Parts: sequence; structure tokens; C-alpha cells
Amino acid sequence: MKNLRMIINPLDKKSHINKEIYGNFSEHLGRCIYNGIYVGENSSIPNTDGIRNDIIEAFKNIKLPVLRWPGGCFADEYHWKDGIGDKATRKKMVNTHWGGVTEDNSFGTHEFFRLCELVGCEPYIAGNLGSGTVQELSEWVEYMTFDGVSPMAELRRKNGQEKAWKLKYLGIGNENWGCGGNMNAEYYSNEYRRYATYCRNFGGELFKVACGPNSDDYDWTESIMKNIGSNLMNAISLHYYTVPTGNWNSKGKALTFSDDEYYDTIEKTRFMEELVTRHSEIMSRYDKEHKVGLIVDEWGCWYDVEDGTNPGFLFQQNTMRDAIVAAVNLDIFNRHSDRVIMANIAQAVNVLQAVILTEGEKLVLTPTYHVFDLYKEHQDNTLVYSYCTEEKIDGRSLPAVSQSVSIDENGNLHITLSNCSLSESYEIRCSINDFEMLSASARILSGAPHDHNNFDNSDNVTIKPYSVKTEKDNIIIELPPCSVVAVSVTSK
Repeated sequence: MKNLRMIINPLDKKSHINKEIYGNFSEHLGRCIYNGIYVGENSSIPNTDGIRNDIIEAFKNIKLPVLRWPGGCFADEYHWKDGIGDKATRKKMVNTHWGGVTEDNSFGTHEFFRLCELVGCEPYIAGNLGSGTVQELSEWVEYMTFDGVSPMAELRRKNGQEKAWKLKYLGIGNENWGCGGNMNAEYYSNEYRRYATYCRNFGGELFKVACGPNSDDYDWTESIMKNIGSNLMNAISLHYYTVPTGNWNSKGKALTFSDDEYYDTIEKTRFMEELVTRHSEIMSRYDKEHKVGLIVDEWGCWYDVEDGTNPGFLFQQNTMRDAIVAAVNLDIFNRHSDRVIMANIAQAVNVLQAVILTEGEKLVLTPTYHVFDLYKEHQDNTLVYSYCTEEKIDGRSLPAVSQSVSIDENGNLHITLSNCSLSESYEIRCSINDFEMLSASARILSGAPHDHNNFDNSDNVTIKPYSVKTEKDNIIIELPPCSVVAVSVTSK
């Protein structure tokens, strides 16, 4: 076991960690919505207004702060009026992006807001700029948020919702550099300005999110910041997926991978640090006061689909490798919370790096879910200075340990640490400056890199209580290989 030193200074407060960094993303894709979150009112699976009760409780447990919907690529072919009114007469459409299946629109605006109400999270609407119209998006905002007398408000009341909903986050388009219209940045900027103008602040000021870059397209960020500016947008989005092979035609398997492929995955996901840093630097040239936030509203691992499943459904299993990926990314977002104000893992249920898997009445919480459980104590805390001796994986430039530390309103510290090494344990002696420690408690998620939960063994990978040692102002934390540890330190 190797020894590392860590220093924490609670007096050196950095930035506010928005709870929305721990958000999720739900798209009409595969079994995320249908046979995932939504089973319908007549299902034998216990539900509230068609929404699975076990999923509601699972989201509540991790304090899900915000949920993005209806896409994704689906958002820019979604016409909201098809998803309101009597379900028996709602229009059916072909989901051209994801499997060519029929979309019956039984889960629409009312159902989504009901889901957010039951969970207690903020709704984040992705509006259709790609195939829609300015009028269509303007009327959707009116339908959702206006409480006065107007055609759209009356239509909402006719459909059973008397009071307007509270909507803060509105994305104006999605991946408009690709599936959202194959636009260039200048053209999109002009379209954004037009659409944003007609999205009125009926029920409070909308937080408008512009389509940002695909991964390392720094020119796109430069153009958006230059051509839109901080007066018409509150944030830009960033999309980056961890693809172990770097080859979109053969991305690698979720369950079968070598040690080298494991480390390749962690190296690929650590590229998020460079992305956030460089995009933030560009944003700061135009926005020194940080009026415009960076929202990483699609992130996570993307592997080849599981054998025998619909390739358009993007269903993949979830292992301890994915747990390490989640921990590394969340630490990055915490450390850059001066600019990163929200993040949404892709996706919530049954798609890509899902936090939950379902099959009929069965439900599985994935290792990624458990990381969100470990990290939920960071929500709405203040990031504080922390430093850990950097130890590299043998033969690679990959740091073995990832960490972040926050302080809550009561003066208690919350430390998260992950060890991506598959062979080495680390004893971390953590010194806390100017802090009177009363007690320390910890929880751990650990296992072999291939360990996962399935419908026959749903608790193979789960959080367990963990012991740490305390010596005056020091905490001694042992990090086993392939593990994630959360430590809560109470002050006197």
C-alpha cells in the first residue's frame, strides 16, 4: 500500500457547487421513457399517474435536482402539441433517430411536469429549433408558464392543468451542429437570437441555454460567445461522451474489457478536464463576470449495445468502471463549479450510462447510481481548497486518485475520493487546516472493474459503511483498488 498526503483548507472557499451539477437526462430513446420511467396508468407495476413509484423513490433518494427532456436528437423533431390532450387521439410519429419505432406521444408535457413534481426536481425543457418554428416554441413557453388569459393558457386549462407550471431552464435547440440541423455556428447564432426573443418571461425569467460545442469544437464556442453574448443567453451546453476505443463504429463492450481498455476509458473521460478548462477560457474572454454558465447536459460512457438488443435503443450494462467514470467527472464539475453550473448524465433509465435499469417489474440501481448517492452531499455546498499528492498509474500519465471537497452551511466537510488503480491501494493522510473535528464517517463503493448489478443479483455492487481513522486534525483514509469513498466530517 502506498502513502499519499492530502491537504484541505476550509477557509479557502472557492465556488458554489450548484445542485444541478447532479442532474439527469431523459430522452424518448429506447426504454428510457416507455417501459422505463413511464408504464401507463393501467400497468400492474405500482405507479402514480403512469410513472413508476420505485423510480420516483430512487430519484428522490439521490436528491435528483433537475431532469432534461425530451431530448437529445429527439427534441429537434418533437412537436409538443402532439403530446397533449386525450391520449387516445394524440398523433403518432416515427422516432427516426432511435430505432424507427412508433412514438405514440402518451408521455408529453403534462406527464413530464407531473414526474418532476413527484420527484421534486426542476424541469429542463429542450426546445425544437431544428425542425420547429419560432411560433411553436413561443406557444409552448406560453402553454407551460402563462397564468393569464391567452389561447395557450386556455388550452392548458382545457387539458386539465389550471395553474401554470414553474419552468426555469429552457434549451433552445440541441446539437444543432449535427442532428439538430447540421448548422454552422454563425447560422445557429442568428436562429438562436430569433427564437430566444420570442420565448417570453411569463412566469418568471427563463434561464435560456444555447447549443454549445460538440466536444473540442472550440471555434463553435468562440462564435457563440461572440455572436450571441450574455444579454440573450444564460448558458451554453457542452456534449462529450467517453468512448473507450475512440472509434464510434466499434466503441467497445460494457462488460467485456481488458485492463488496458479499462485504463483507456478513464483516460478518455479525464479529457473532460481539458474540455471544461479550454471552453471556460474562451467564454471568459467574452464574459469575465461569468454571467454565462457552462452546462454539460450530455456526458457519460457510450459503448456498443448489448448483444441481442435493438441497436437504436442504446442499452448497455453498467459496471464499477462506469462508477469510476462518474466519480471522476463529478469531481471535475465540482472543481470547475465557478463556470459549470449544471450537468446531466446520459441517460436516466435503460440508455447509455444509466443510473437505473428496468425489466418488467424489476428495477436495478447501477454502480453509477450509487456514485450519485455518495456525492449528493456536495449539492449546494461551497467548494474548498484541496490538494492530493499525484500518483500516476504505472506506464501511463493517468492520475490514480480523483478528489473534491466541499463545506456545507453548518460547517461540515464532505470529501469524495476515487481510486482508478486496479492493483494499488492508497493510504491517504488528510490534514485539515483550521478545523475543529468532532467526528468522521464514511461510505464506500468498491469491487472488481467488471462487477455490476443485474436483474438476478441487484445488490452485487452497493454502498457499504466504511471506517476511517482520525488523529487530531488528520483523517486517514484507505482507498482500495477500483473504489469510491465519501467521507463526512463534522465540526465541533
